[in-house]
Amino acid sequence: MLVPDPKVVRKLLTRYATLRIAQAERERQETTRELDDVTYTLCVMMSAADIHEAVARADALLLEAARPAETAPADDGEEGLRLAG
Repeated sequence: MLVPDPKVVRKLLTRYATLRIAQAERERQETTRELDDVTYTLCVMMSAADIHEAVARADALLLEAARPAETAPADDGEEGLRLAG
């Protein structure tokens, strides 16, 4: 399964929230059309059936991306041996 780029997902979530606020303040046809486009894109990108599921999956993806990567010990062939110093 392909994993969306967290930066792109974050940008789409921000745009979605901004458009929802704009529409709540003043409903306009242009805003509705753009909100529909962003909603569709988020749903497709997150493989979700509806926007609520897409937002939940996007949030989970961003949380996972924010976690520090587990660093494996460097494989230098020394297996923990230290140089005399």
